[in-house]
Amino acid sequence: MALYQYFNGQILPLEERIFTSNDLGLIRGYGLFDFFRTYNGVPFRWDDYWERFENSARSLKLTLPIGKQEAYAVLLDLYARSEAPEVAFRFLLTGGIAADSVHVESPNMVIRTESLPVDHPQGRLQGIKVLPYSYVRDLPTIKTTNYVHMILMADEMKQQQASDLLFHKDGEVSELTRSNVFLVKEGRLITTDRHILYGITRKVVLELAQDLMDIEIRPIYLPEMLEADEVFTTSSTKWVMPIRQIGDTTIGQGAVGPYTRVLQERFEALLASWGKS
Repeated sequence: MALYQYFNGQILPLEERIFTSNDLGLIRGYGLFDFFRTYNGVPFRWDDYWERFENSARSLKLTLPIGKQEAYAVLLDLYARSEAPEVAFRFLLTGGIAADSVHVESPNMVIRTESLPVDHPQGRLQGIKVLPYSYVRDLPTIKTTNYVHMILMADEMKQQQASDLLFHKDGEVSELTRSNVFLVKEGRLITTDRHILYGITRKVVLELAQDLMDIEIRPIYLPEMLEADEVFTTSSTKWVMPIRQIGDTTIGQGAVGPYTRVLQERFEALLASWGKS
């Protein structure tokens, strides 16, 4: 598989170096990204991903050097060059080179073609463990490149055989490091809309659950999550991933719950048919 990248209007081999050491994304951590993939060779929920990326750029006061239609044409070009049945795409927009290392002059735009992330079928079948972690992200509605806390805790997660961190602050739960979180209690699906990235998979799951159960969108607190019947997380790489344990607390019966299972099946059926109609 040959992988390529788009950089400021050029198509280059993925291994070619493109950034200089005085890019604001490197020296100031000023940048954003997004990540999604194809199913049946078609980018998944492209309109939603582009809208989020565009809104994030606007919030960081970064001018996009490429429009929606041109960006989609780049995706199709990169996909064709890969000669692979499925690929992932990573959008990256940085502050670019700044003469005074502060003021944005010309952002750098990258679209990377990547191999698909490693699947985690056992997690979807048996559930994962996460660690509660007191933190709320700065600018949570923007998918910034700052993942410092996840990296700092990587060894601890490995030691405790945990897959991720569950962010909460003063007891209020927001999200995991890279995904949204839901709980099920007495047949009600509950998720928060505070201090979170508005995930595309989250949006899809809410659509799929409308005729299945009552939905509540409101603040969630850690004690009620620990007492939930079911908990799961959603993202473009995790899909619908059950959470069987939070810290030392087993959720429900410690197995994938019935509502989580149905939503998994509905989501996977959607992916299987994506782009075929």
